[in-house]
Amino acid sequence: MALEDRLYPLLSLYERSPQWAKTFVGSCYSLLPQHVRLGRRYGEFCELAQSFQTSTPEEIAAWQTGLVRRMLTHAYETCPFYKRHYDDHGVSPKDFTRLSDITRFPYVEKKHLQDFREEFVSSAVPANQRLLITTGGSTGVPVGFYLQKGVSRTKEQAFLEAMWKRASWKPQVRMAVIRGHVTKVNKKDSIAAYEATRNWLILSSSHLDVENFPDYRKALEKFRPKHLHAYPSAALMLAELVAKSGRPLSFPLTSILCGSESLPLNQKRILEEAFQCRIYRWYGHSERVVLAGEGTTSELLYFFPQYGYVEFGEADEGGLQEIVGTSFHNFAMPLIRYRTGDLAKVTDGTEFPWPAVSRIVGRQQEFVVSKTGRKVSLTAINMHDEIFAGLYAVQFLQEKLGVLDFRYVAGPTFSPAQIPVIERGLLRKLGEGFELTLRAVSEMEKPARGKHRWLVSTI
Repeated sequence: MALEDRLYPLLSLYERSPQWAKTFVGSCYSLLPQHVRLGRRYGEFCELAQSFQTSTPEEIAAWQTGLVRRMLTHAYETCPFYKRHYDDHGVSPKDFTRLSDITRFPYVEKKHLQDFREEFVSSAVPANQRLLITTGGSTGVPVGFYLQKGVSRTKEQAFLEAMWKRASWKPQVRMAVIRGHVTKVNKKDSIAAYEATRNWLILSSSHLDVENFPDYRKALEKFRPKHLHAYPSAALMLAELVAKSGRPLSFPLTSILCGSESLPLNQKRILEEAFQCRIYRWYGHSERVVLAGEGTTSELLYFFPQYGYVEFGEADEGGLQEIVGTSFHNFAMPLIRYRTGDLAKVTDGTEFPWPAVSRIVGRQQEFVVSKTGRKVSLTAINMHDEIFAGLYAVQFLQEKLGVLDFRYVAGPTFSPAQIPVIERGLLRKLGEGFELTLRAVSEMEKPARGKHRWLVSTI
């Protein structure tokens, strides 16, 4: 098992430690080789992430057929949900002989994970090799799932690095990060914290406004990062504040690495103009089913065929197709034909012989606004912990500055004792200038197309 997975239960303790202690511990930890920190499979996944770049479609399909068959068999034989699900639909792994046969098997929906999560768990993987993750999802529909220790997070890191290298990223090079971290809880706290394990400057996602911008500038210009790893909404806010200040940053950036939110090309052009560097986009999700990123020279997003098997649903009236994925390697909780709810415009790629899309409509750049006008991205509030456990859906309603109504639909396992935990967690992410009310509802407001929304705002 990877050392990082063994130490994961201590992460919250590490994050609460004073900066001097984190710097000392993190500096020592950073000296360890990657294969020690991330486990023996790190090298394997690094090699896998670089493979199949010049393979033929037939070679890729043959390799994927073997992986899909293995996942189907494993799921059917060791996961109660899949045994029942497939028997109810009259199919079994014996019906899979070629890649196109995958369409004979039923989809897995997010609601299945909500209602039957423990039945997705494989009896072949011991409990001490599973890591529970809970997320608000891309549309405010909370889901919980298990990753496989020593595999899932190790694989993710290897593939992320393979993508980032297309934008000239290198390990341990100085990088600033604005991605959901809260470094400033009280007024006396700094908006920045140094993460020595990776040589990262962590900047608060919840305080990027005119009042605090001088502190962001000071921290950035002192650290002088080569790369910025940010939510697109945070990068755009930073660009706006730099422009309003009338003075560019005093150092050049090599790239801005943007994920977790949609970044249309027109907004990408704004960032390119503002920072004069490569803006690199990628698509993934917490369930770690499929992964796509821009090429080295192309702005198309290419799905790694060695990461997971991607399918695209029927096209809607706008030519968009839902992304459906089958996970590879996570035997603790396999997800097969998992409907992500995200839509993509499928196209033909030229840089890699892989499935390609020109755009993805996933998590949008949605904000709630404090009493002083400070914007907080809902992506930053989407916590990957137990805060949303037992909830079927969550949604923010905002009709006045700084006043939020947090609505939730409780599932059968939800306990009222969780309410103060949710409130404290949300207020910590939101920062100052918000009044928060939690309210249980029977259903959520939806737009005409029926897709659930994180935010309903009249501001």
